[in-house]
Amino acid sequence: MTAIPDTQGGFALPRLGRFRGLANAALGIAILLGLWWLGGVAVANDPDMYAFSDFAPGPTLAALWDILSTGEVFEMSGPSLYRVGMGLAIAAALGVPMGIAIGRTPWLREITNVPFQFLRMISPLSWMPIAVMVYDTWDGAIVFLIAVAAIWPILFSTAAGVRRIDPAWLKVARNLGANPLHMLFTVILPAIAVDVLTGIRLALGVAWVVLVPAEYLGVTSGLGYSINDARDILDYSRLAAVVVVIGMIGFALDYICMLLIKRFNWVRDTAH
Repeated sequence: MTAIPDTQGGFALPRLGRFRGLANAALGIAILLGLWWLGGVAVANDPDMYAFSDFAPGPTLAALWDILSTGEVFEMSGPSLYRVGMGLAIAAALGVPMGIAIGRTPWLREITNVPFQFLRMISPLSWMPIAVMVYDTWDGAIVFLIAVAAIWPILFSTAAGVRRIDPAWLKVARNLGANPLHMLFTVILPAIAVDVLTGIRLALGVAWVVLVPAEYLGVTSGLGYSINDARDILDYSRLAAVVVVIGMIGFALDYICMLLIKRFNWVRDTAH
C-alpha cells in the first residue's frame, strides 16, 4: 500500500472510502449472526425450549438452502410480491393525486387533516373483517389491507413535497403560459419525484410488515401462508428459513427504492 502525502508534510494511508462501509456492513452481519448463534445455543441447552432448537443458524440455513436450490422460493414469494405490488400501485394511484391536491389547496388540507390523521392511526389489520365481507376473494382482501396500510406514507410525503416547492417556479411557469397540465408534468411532478419515491419506500416497509399477518387469511400461497404451514407441521427450521427469505426480499426491495431515489434526486451536494 502506497502512502499518500498529507497536507502537513507527513504521510497518510489511502482512504478506505467505500471499503469502510462494506467492512462495517460485514461487521454488523457478523454480530447479528453471532447473537443468533448464541440464542440458538441457549435454546438448545434449555430443557423447556429444546423443541425450538431448529431455529438455530445451522438447521435454518440448511432449510434455506433447500428452499433456494429447489426454486421453491419463487413459488412462495411470487404471490406475495404480486399482492404487495398491487396494493402499492393502488395506494400510489390514490395517494399521489390526493397528496398533490392537499399540498396545493390550503382549505382542503385543513378539512382533511383531522380525518386523515385519525384514519392513519387505525391499524390496517383492523379492517380485516370488513375486507373479508366486501371482497369475494382472499387476494382482493389482502390487496385492500396492503393498500390501506401503504396509502398514508405516500399521501403525506407527496403533500409535504408539494408544499416545499419554491413558489417562484410556479410563478415563472404561469408567466410562460403554462396551463394546469404543463404545470403538473413539467414543474410539480419533477419537483416532488424524490418525495413521492420516499413515500413509496416508507409505504413498502409498512406493506411488507402487514403482508405476513394478512396472508394468514384463507390463502394457500405466499410467504405468510408458508410460515403458517411450517408452524402447523412443527417444521421450525423451515419456518425460520422463510423468515430469512422475507427479510432478504424486503431488504432487496428497499435497496431498489433507495437506488431510485438517488437516481431521481436532482439536488446535488454542493460539497462535491
